Amino acid sequence: MSTSVPTGRARARVVITQHRLLHYRQAFFDRLRTACAGRGIELRLVHGQPSAAEALKKDVGSLPWADVMHNRFLRVRGVDLIWQPYPAALRDADLVVLIQENRVLSNYPWLLRWGVRAGQRVAYWGHGRNLQSAAPDGLRERWKRWFVNRVDWWFAYTESTRSILQSDGFPADRISVLDNAIDNDQFLADLAAVTPTQRAACRKGLGADESAPVGLYCGSLYPDKRLDLLLASAERVHAVHPGFRLVVIGDGPSRAVVTEAAATRPWVQWVGVQRGAEKAAWFRAADLYLSPGAVGLHVLDAFCAGLPMITTEGARHGPEVAYLESGRNGFIVQDDVQAYTGAVLQLLGDPALMARIREAADQDARRYTLAHMVEHFVDGIEGCLAKGARPKA
Repeated sequence: MSTSVPTGRARARVVITQHRLLHYRQAFFDRLRTACAGRGIELRLVHGQPSAAEALKKDVGSLPWADVMHNRFLRVRGVDLIWQPYPAALRDADLVVLIQENRVLSNYPWLLRWGVRAGQRVAYWGHGRNLQSAAPDGLRERWKRWFVNRVDWWFAYTESTRSILQSDGFPADRISVLDNAIDNDQFLADLAAVTPTQRAACRKGLGADESAPVGLYCGSLYPDKRLDLLLASAERVHAVHPGFRLVVIGDGPSRAVVTEAAATRPWVQWVGVQRGAEKAAWFRAADLYLSPGAVGLHVLDAFCAGLPMITTEGARHGPEVAYLESGRNGFIVQDDVQAYTGAVLQLLGDPALMARIREAADQDARRYTLAHMVEHFVDGIEGCLAKGARPKA
């Protein structure tokens, strides 16, 4: 596909803005930059810092080639509004890709075309909706929908995002579905490198013998993750299977919910944030991935490890929950302790079902990959540059 390049510059310039850089996006941006260069496109990344509340998640990354700006925050009714300066040297970008968030005030000049030069493209990268909103028909979501059609192109997280955008009247031929992913290749390599000795050490640390079932939770710790339901269900599973152990990986504002439970339940263990080889060893030591609350990219961790993930239908999920096909590569059950516990006990009591679910999860680890996401993103960049700016009403 040919790329439109402005006169006087050898190649097109594309800028992606992020109010903060997440550690799990580092590999993506590195690969995307390389892929863009291979097609004659210069990619620049502009990012700032997390808010004080976000910093508690300890999920910040860094890239030596990124343009780092100093964010300004204003807290209003529990929401951190963000102004992120934009580098003057990148004002001539052919395409600027913005993250779709109401609270990023610095997006609005781009969306309202204040100072945007003729022919310059502006795109959104997002979900289309706040899928975790407690008021999906409230003012904030109506405000977000109003800006859906203010851009020239959309980089949609999943097919479900495409459906949302089309229902809002955005043209299908200006949407790129990314199939949002993380660095599966690296995690698969880490998993393959785990030795029987390392696996045994993790299980020994939990007090689990070789035949004991181990449930694992991995992710940020905050209310939408439904840690209360996780622990209540784990209590019931432990009553049926006394050898059952639960390991919790991650950190966040709800950490005390887990640590207080672990203080009186020796079969629960919190191990904090784990990455790389250490994280992979815990996944190899587990039999189930228990995530009753909001599911996002960690569904791909479960697939990589071939672990059945169990979540609930009532949680405020991210778009990646679309990858979870209940009964095939995991389970989505009713939002109550009895239903959740029932799914866990069903899997533990049916080795054949467990094997089928694990096999399907393993297959899908090769379907939703970072390589595919990078390819889809670069294709979308070329499509946007070739198609040009969208006529505005």
